[in-house]
Formats: sequence, structure tokens, C-alpha cells
Amino acid sequence: MEKDPALIVMLTYNDETVENAFDIFEHCKDCGAEYFGFKEEPLPHDEMKRLYDYMRACGKKTVLEVVAYDEEKCVEGARLAVECGCDMLMGTMYFDSVADICRDKGIKYLPFVGKVVSRPSVLGGTIDGMIEEARRLSEKGVFGFDLLGYRFTGDASELIERFVAETDKPVVLAGSVNSYERLDEIKRTMPWGFTIGSAFFDNAYGEDFAEQIDTVCDYISHRTEALVNV
Repeated sequence: MEKDPALIVMLTYNDETVENAFDIFEHCKDCGAEYFGFKEEPLPHDEMKRLYDYMRACGKKTVLEVVAYDEEKCVEGARLAVECGCDMLMGTMYFDSVADICRDKGIKYLPFVGKVVSRPSVLGGTIDGMIEEARRLSEKGVFGFDLLGYRFTGDASELIERFVAETDKPVVLAGSVNSYERLDEIKRTMPWGFTIGSAFFDNAYGEDFAEQIDTVCDYISHRTEALVNV
């Protein structure tokens, strides 16, 4: 049986970690999501380490997503992922130096593809170009790709469908998964995983943060497939 796409809960809003991330996690630590993470800004590093330690103690897999585009900042993000003991580094533009750090420390590396700018991030480029880039980076040994599908300036649905189908590595659909229509698209295209952050804080799937997480997990696993725009 094909595995359901994994929900990665991001304790972030508009691509920045929320100040009360520890309290939010404490509230939802017993929910059904296995993966939790946040961004490299703006929490102090000691608070980040403390929260990641607690997430692991609660049986969660940990993810750091770095919104950076030049090599120096991307390397800083990779070193921070090492310092925090993260299981997975998402984001950064691909650099061999970042890949080397992740490989040496056993961190799964999923870089951005395409032309990514700004914060919150926006994805440009062409679909064919991104697929070809993914093929090149696959040969370099990355674990998978951080695809900003719903941040794409072109046809997001075409990008997601083609990129997932034509890429032989895990794809995490990141950013702006904020409706049941988009969850349906995820169920249809079956990426390895997807992130939700801001949409939970905007109560896109209910009123309670933890309950929203379980609602999305159940919906993705088809147990509540009949629910539409509830």
C-alpha cells in the first residue's frame, strides 16, 4: 500500500518562527503528526536547541527549514541544523558545501529548486527547468526536494503534478497549503510530504491548533474523505 504523504507541522507564520513555538508544541505534542519543525529565524539558538530536544523526547522527527539564498547563509543554516540535531534540513539553494555538511552528519537534505526570492518566499523559473535541476541534484545525492509549489508564479497545479511524477526523489510540498482543495491535490499527486504552518495559525482547518493537525492527518489518510471545506 502506498504511504500517505507526511504532514510536517511548521511552527511558523509568514516564514518566521513564532515566538511562542514551545507553548504551541506543548499543546499539540500528542497529536498524530510525526514531523515538526520551524525556520532559522528569529528564535535564539539556545531556544531552538531546547525545543528540538523536547520534540525528540516526545518521539517526533525534527525539521529545520532555512530561507536563505547565498552560500554563506545556507552554510550557516546547515551548521545550525547540526547544532540542533535535526533529522532533516529543508530549504537553502543547493550548494555542495551544504550537502557535504548534511552528508557528514547524517541529515536528510532537501534543497529548494527553481528561482526562489523574498521572505515569505516566492518561486520563479520554469517547470522544465526545475525538473532538469532536480535530476542534476539527484545525481549529487540529495535526499529530496523542497518544492514551493503554491508559491509558484506560474501554474502551481501543473508544476506539482509534473514535478512529483517526473522526479525520483522525495518531494515535500512547502508553503501555502491552506485549503481542503489543496489537500485533495496532495492526495491526488502523492508527494512524499507537505508542510503546514501559517494556515494552522489562521485556523484554516478548525479553531484549535492540535485538533487541526489531527483533522489534516485524518483527511490525508482518507478516513474523512467526505469532508469538504468544513
